[in-house]
Amino acid sequence: MRSLDNLFQNNRAWAERRVAERPDFFQRLSSQQNPDYLWIGCSDSRVPANEIVGLLPGELFVHRNVANVVVHTDLNCLSVIQYAVEVLKVDHIIISGHYGCGGVRAAFDNQKLGLIDNWLRHVQDVRMRHAASIDALPDAEARARRLCELNVIEQALHVCETTVVQDAWARGQQLTVHGWIYDLHDGLLRDLRFCVDGADDPAAACVAAASALQ
Repeated sequence: MRSLDNLFQNNRAWAERRVAERPDFFQRLSSQQNPDYLWIGCSDSRVPANEIVGLLPGELFVHRNVANVVVHTDLNCLSVIQYAVEVLKVDHIIISGHYGCGGVRAAFDNQKLGLIDNWLRHVQDVRMRHAASIDALPDAEARARRLCELNVIEQALHVCETTVVQDAWARGQQLTVHGWIYDLHDGLLRDLRFCVDGADDPAAACVAAASALQ
C-alpha cells in the first residue's frame, strides 16, 4: 500500500504556519462556523475557492461539482444550499465558473467521456438555448468562453428558482445570488452582472446579464 507521507508533512507545516500567525486559530475555527458566503463552483483543482477571494477557512461555505451545475434534482447541491441559507444564514450565494473549464469544453465539443456525459447534458442544454449568440462569435475559443459565461448565468438563475431560496426571500431573509467567472490566465474574477436579491425578477436578470456579455 502506497502512503502519502508528503501530504501529511504538508499538513503539519500548514498547521504550524497557522498557529505561528495566530496562536488561537484552530481554537477559534473549531468553536463555530459562521460564513457570510456560499460558493458554488467547479471541481477544477486550479480554482481554489478560499484562496482566490482571500478568505480564511471558516469564512466561505463551498460546494463544487464539474462545470458548477445547479440541478433541481441534485440533492447534494440542494442540501448544501439549504444548510447554508437556513442554518448558517449566509448573506450571499456566489456561482462561479471559470474560463478553460474542461467540463464546459467537453459539452461544447460534444465529447463522449462516459458517465459524465449525462451530467454535462445540462451544459449542452445551455449551449442549445443560446446557440444563435454563441455561433455568432468568430472562433471556437471565443464560443467556448461564452458558453462558460452563459453557463454561470443559467446556473445562478437555477439557484434563484430553488424552493430554498424562494422561501428565504418570501420570509424576508437577506440573501443575494451572484454570477461570477474566474480567469485562469490572470487569476482575476469577473462579475457577470447577475445579482438578484429577491426584489428583482431572476429570469429578467438572466436575460439582462446574458445580453450584456461582450
